[in-house]
Order: sequence, then C-alpha cells, then structure tokens
Amino acid sequence: MTRQIGRLGVGILVAFVVLFVQLNRIHVFDAAAHAEHPANGRPLVDDFGAPRGEIRTADGTVIARSVELDDGAVDRRREYPLGPLFAHVTGYVSFQAGNEGLERHYDDELRGEANSLGDGLRELLGSDVGTADLQTTLRVDLQTAARDALGDRQGSVVALDPRTGAVQAMWSWPTFDPNTLADIDAAAATSARLTLLGDPDQPLLPRTVREVYFPGSTFKMVTAAAAIETRTADLDTPIFPDATGYTPPLTDRAFGNYGGSTCGGPLRELVRRSCNSGFAQLAVELLGPNPLIEMAEAFGFNEPLPLDYPVVVESAMPTDFGQPLGRDVDVDPRLLDQLGADRIEPVELTDNIPVLAQSSSGQFEVKATPMQMALVAAAIANDGDLPRPHLVDTVVGANGEVIDEADPSPWRTVMSDSTARTLREAMVGVVESGTATRTAVDGYVVGAKTGTAQLGEGIDTTHAWIIAFAGPTVDEAEIAVAVIVEASEVAGEQTGGRVAAPVAQQVLQAWADAQR
Repeated sequence: MTRQIGRLGVGILVAFVVLFVQLNRIHVFDAAAHAEHPANGRPLVDDFGAPRGEIRTADGTVIARSVELDDGAVDRRREYPLGPLFAHVTGYVSFQAGNEGLERHYDDELRGEANSLGDGLRELLGSDVGTADLQTTLRVDLQTAARDALGDRQGSVVALDPRTGAVQAMWSWPTFDPNTLADIDAAAATSARLTLLGDPDQPLLPRTVREVYFPGSTFKMVTAAAAIETRTADLDTPIFPDATGYTPPLTDRAFGNYGGSTCGGPLRELVRRSCNSGFAQLAVELLGPNPLIEMAEAFGFNEPLPLDYPVVVESAMPTDFGQPLGRDVDVDPRLLDQLGADRIEPVELTDNIPVLAQSSSGQFEVKATPMQMALVAAAIANDGDLPRPHLVDTVVGANGEVIDEADPSPWRTVMSDSTARTLREAMVGVVESGTATRTAVDGYVVGAKTGTAQLGEGIDTTHAWIIAFAGPTVDEAEIAVAVIVEASEVAGEQTGGRVAAPVAQQVLQAWADAQR
C-alpha cells in the first residue's frame, strides 16, 4: 500500500511539473504569439480600455483623460474635453486607428505598469497604478488666439518660448474632433475616420510638423545670418544696386522682385523691403552655396527636429548646386569698388548656380515646416542659441513625483550673439517701417520678417508667411512665432505683410495681455 501511495505521489508530482512547465511556456514564452494572434481580440480591447494618465496644459487644464464606463466590453474610453482645439497635439486613442500625437509618443508613460496587469490585480492595486500624467507647455489662451486669428483659412501657427523651446501654441486648420475617433461605438468611430481620411483638405494632418512649404522671404533671415556670420556683409555695407530683378550667371532669366518693384541698398534695407534682387546678388556673387547650406543646417534643416512628437518631417535645404566650371563668379564692379578685391572671397561658378539666387529667398527646393521657421525666429531672439523644442514639460507619476522633465539646455548654437543681435535689429526695422507693420504690439518690442512664397511659374496663388519675436526689449524676447496662411484659389495672391502679419499680431497681443 505504501509503495502504491508513493507511486501515486510521484505521478502527481510529475503531472504537476508538466503542467507547471506548460503553463509557463504558454504564459511566458508563447505569450507574445498568443497575444498577437489575429483571432485573439482581447489584448486590443484591454489595451484600449486600460488606465491612462491625463494630459494637461501649462495652467492645468485637462485636454485628455480616461472616463470609467459602467458596462460593456471596454472598461474606459478616452475623452478630449476641449475637442478640436488641441486635437493635433494630443492626438487620440482609437480602437480602429491606434494612437496618434502625444498619446502615441508618450504611450508607455501614460499607461505605465497598469497595462501589463491583469484585471483582478488592477482592482486589487487600484486602477491608476503606474500611470503618469503629462504636463505640457501649451497655453489655452495662445492656442485659442491662434485658432481665432487663422479662422477657416488653411494654415498653421506655432508659438514658443525662445529661451527654453517650450511650445506654447501649435495650431493647424483644418482640424478634427478626436472624440469621434475615440468612440467605443466601432461603427461610429470607423465612419468618422473614413470621413476624415476622405476629406481632400486632410484635417488629420498636423501641418505644423508634417508638411513642408516654400518659406519664401522668411528664409532671407537664414541668408542674412550666413552673410553676417561670415563677415560677407553687415547691415550697412555693401550697398547693392537698385534693380527690379537679378540675372544670375549662365542664364538670361532674371529673378524678379515681388510685384516688379525696384529695390536695393544695404542689408538693413534689403531685409526691411524684402528685396529679392539684393539677396540673390548677395548669395550668388559674395556668399556662395556652402555658407548658406551650413547656416541652414545649423538652424535644423536637413535633419529631424528633436521634438517630442511622432513623425516630424525634415525641412529641406538643397545641397547640390551643380558641377564646378573651373572659374569664379564675376562680381559686380560696383560691389568691388565698395569692398575691395581683398575682402571678397571668390565664389566658384557651378553649372546650377542660378538656382542659388532663388534659394536665397526660400524658393526653388527650399522647404520648411512652420515649426522649423518658428525655430529660426527663436534662435535669432535667443542670442544665436537654438532652443530644444518640446511639448511636454514634466511627466508626473501617480504619487505626484516627477518621472521625467524637459531638457532646458539649447539644442545647439547657430551663430554668435553679435550676429543674432544684428539680425534682431534688422527685424525690428521691418516692424517699425517695413513689410510687417501690422505685427506691432503696444508696449513691447517686436521684430519680424514677412514672406510671400510663390508656388511656381504661372501660378498666381501664394503662401503668406511671417516669423516674429517679441519682448520687453530687443534683447529680452520671450516669445517667437511662425505663421503660414496657405495658398488659396479663393484668396489668390496674398502677401505675408497683409495676410499673415495680423494673425501673428493677434497671438502676440494675447501673449502681451497675459503679461499685464
């Protein structure tokens, strides 16, 4: 009898060991395969309804939160209290479409450890165990001002603190209501998504960081930075000849001034009047491709911006201006007389040098996101230091501890502080008596550069641009802004000074009102 009991015990022990091994194989080693099996929809349901932290604005306004559900297959749904206002920033959590925006970039932090726990353990430990909240840098007042100023015109507004890179407004129109995509009614959510995807105006597209445009004359500040930093020019010398356009070497086609106007003078005047002919001559005869390429790339062109947001497209500066032709570009004798041959660094003639004339004014293959152009203004405002742009200031755990926080140090140094101050002086002149007078804000120093970007030969519609900064003094800028109002057949030809400047002014005014 004792032997039989012993055998039975051994048999039970072996069976237990086999069962233990099998359970571990299923739950540990094969867990991923079972979870990803097409027939297993439970992980998707659990993930969609799992606890998530809140997303808040800088002043504590909740712009994304989870709401408990009393019945149904899903325990919680995601809710966006301000609807479309922050849709492109927060993104959404959708059972059909997955996650987007900050919901996607900070998914691990928002879910924390809670998403890996079983339902019973969640109840035992509390539904918010491990989740974290996002304290963003965004401001409701500036986001609302951007929305109201842009209205129903396609375009974007970016506002940020040039000292820290904290993004305070990031608005694109058209937009959408993320609540429709987060609906637990699968049919309703699918219908909403298909409608948005089928809209030719692409309301799901965050234009601020995922669309590039010809920046037009706002890019002239990059060209001016290259010229001043290399000591090719300063604000008062040389004086470029008055002209209606500039004809580069190897072509008989002139790159004309907007509206056929005549302009010229020193760099200060070229910036104030946004003179294409003067900038083209500066780039082709005195500056050359390499300093312009290097300056554009120092600002962040040709690489992804270090923004805490999924899929930020690169702004583009062309780097190929053709093959060398074995001689230098001829310099206008009027410039030689002012500078002297010993001060001029010869520019090598290449077979595609004519497009450098267009590139100097943000045309040809130069393309930029609104976020990139806001950073151009920010670096100029911040003594040449390019801030590290960010949307989230702190990640706060369930117990109130700060898990992570933004790095306030600059991303890189673009130019010397003296060059930056010279550029600020020029941009202030644009607001005082140039093309950006509609950007002025009482009681504050505002500097700006407008842009009117042509879309191609024979196309009458234009993008209207402006970049700007403002502060109590010219050396204490506290906000930088970029605005684009996209080309429209209805609007026709539109200029930065007439169309984009008032949008920027309303955002800067909202900022100024909050300072008082």
